[in-house]
Amino acid sequence: MSASFNTRRGFLKAAGLSASVFAFSGCTRLTRLLPGDAPEDKPNILWITCEDISPYLGCYGDTHALTPNIDKLAGESVQYMKAFVTAPVCAPMRSCLVTGVHATSLGTQHLRSDVKLPEQVKCFPQYLRQAGYYCSNNYKKDYNFIDVDVWDESSHEAHWRKREGDQPFFSVFNFVSTHQGQINGSDEEFFDKYSSKLKSEERHDPAKFTLPPYYPDTPFVRKIWARYYNLITFMDKQVGDLLAQLEADGLADNTIVFFFSDHGLGIPRFKRTLYDTGLHVPLLIHFPGRYRKLSPARTGRKTDRLVSSIDFAPSVLNLLGLPIPDYMQGTAFLGRKAGAQREYIFAAASRVDEAYEFSRCVRDKRYKYIRNFMPHLPYIQPSEYPDRAEIMKELRRAVADEELSDMQKLLWGPTKPVEELYDTSADPHEISNLANSTQHRKTLGRLRGVLRKWMLGTRDTGLLPEAEMHIRSEGATPYEIARNARMYPQRRILRAADLVGKGRHNLPRLISLLRDSDSAARYWAAVAIGALGSEGEAAADALKPLLKDPAPNVRFAAAGVLCNLDLCEDALGVLAEGLQEKRQETVLYAARELQSIGARACPIARQMERVRAKYTKPDGTPINNNHAMFIDWALKNALENCQINAKIKMQ
Repeated sequence: MSASFNTRRGFLKAAGLSASVFAFSGCTRLTRLLPGDAPEDKPNILWITCEDISPYLGCYGDTHALTPNIDKLAGESVQYMKAFVTAPVCAPMRSCLVTGVHATSLGTQHLRSDVKLPEQVKCFPQYLRQAGYYCSNNYKKDYNFIDVDVWDESSHEAHWRKREGDQPFFSVFNFVSTHQGQINGSDEEFFDKYSSKLKSEERHDPAKFTLPPYYPDTPFVRKIWARYYNLITFMDKQVGDLLAQLEADGLADNTIVFFFSDHGLGIPRFKRTLYDTGLHVPLLIHFPGRYRKLSPARTGRKTDRLVSSIDFAPSVLNLLGLPIPDYMQGTAFLGRKAGAQREYIFAAASRVDEAYEFSRCVRDKRYKYIRNFMPHLPYIQPSEYPDRAEIMKELRRAVADEELSDMQKLLWGPTKPVEELYDTSADPHEISNLANSTQHRKTLGRLRGVLRKWMLGTRDTGLLPEAEMHIRSEGATPYEIARNARMYPQRRILRAADLVGKGRHNLPRLISLLRDSDSAARYWAAVAIGALGSEGEAAADALKPLLKDPAPNVRFAAAGVLCNLDLCEDALGVLAEGLQEKRQETVLYAARELQSIGARACPIARQMERVRAKYTKPDGTPINNNHAMFIDWALKNALENCQINAKIKMQ
């Protein structure tokens, strides 16, 4: 495999210094740091972030990890053992990280999109700049909202060294060397790029690992596992080099240092999932001696305080004595006026690339509850980018060759449970689903209620299909329309969504909802009928009028259900027309429906080819790296389904 596979948007070109970045829009009153509001002098703040790693570090007790620089930093820091992110994939998590607002509130939960922020929502480095800080970002802009210049510098060369004199700084450096794309390629390519930079004793032996129980024990899986640990050791050296620069510049004594990851490992059942493997991240915060009084614990201490990435923005503002805007949804866990310890963390999984998903979760210190609103879809959906990865190909081979245990097969089933409940203390791998356990009925009910309250309280825009969200927010923003009860009757829509996967006995109610005045309620009714499979056939006549529904998501959802019931005669034309829509979010949904109906889409193969060409350049690359790329991928796979079907017919 060519090394060029290691890049998706060009942000994996180099394994050296590059930084997570944030963006801003709008204007609101900014308050300058006053002498009485903050520490006697202004501490610098350095964020060292890395991509796609779980807490597989020596300081977290991993005996396979070789991370001496990070371990040393941990010994001089407060180490958070229960830090979690709000999304198991980069861009939604970053939009939350920088604004202090959940992606599901902003409408930025779908990977790769350009959502407009409301005027009142800022990204917190803007407040730091107003307070006199030099803010540099080296270098990643990946927030899912329209990027407006906010940094003093954001580039591959951005550095605190470019500030004026002794100006205090907030600097972000993001290491991409551990990103999922880096584990691919030939042994020779991987050695040249990474392993050759490690000493022989620093290279991990594939034979010595204890694999997680949900993975088959094959030589190739072990090789990929060893590669990931080698990448983590490589990244550890980058961390050491950056800290050495801080020391050499004489800044170590007045710089508060954060180290954390954006989400879990970039392999199946980690990244993209709401299990702890996707959400649990390392978090170290070092307070030098002069700022030790700001530390919530003594140096070298470990804390099991629940922390969420939604808390980072208000915590930095609180450390510096700056006011925390009312719109921020996190709790400051640092600074003199730190908030009370949180009881729960929340996270969301939504569309990633061309694969639609809608799951939400809540976790306390022990129990994790996951609500899957699309239980009829598999955990591992077909998706172009992850399907190219060698680890995915190996796992799919193991599935096809029937090499999996019953427990390992759970990840690869055609559906998933409506609800999942795990005791993470007794079951850290989250394998034993307790949702049907009579002993845990009270815990299930409690967490179910907490999650519902959070979705309603944060005005979760995910209850609107992505295209519908953008249609309703024309002239405004998703954040604003979600707070307008007329434009977004959330409770009513949630009641409809809650019927998905709840059984055939709800069919009369679903048929009634197909006539609801709100298009999102009609959409969820169609999805729920589709989730019933052949049992939904009784609703076919009620679905057919929706083929002319004014809301595109409703039309396409109904068409997909009818096609899957082998009633494609009129429905297929609706999906073909959907490919001609102007709004790319709308076209993507139609394209994904065509991919999902398999061979039934073949009669419009030529139309799909023409539309696919519309979204690609002469060299075959997509016209953009957002929805156009995903439309291309969905149609590519839909056409491949047709080619496979044609070959079968010829045999």
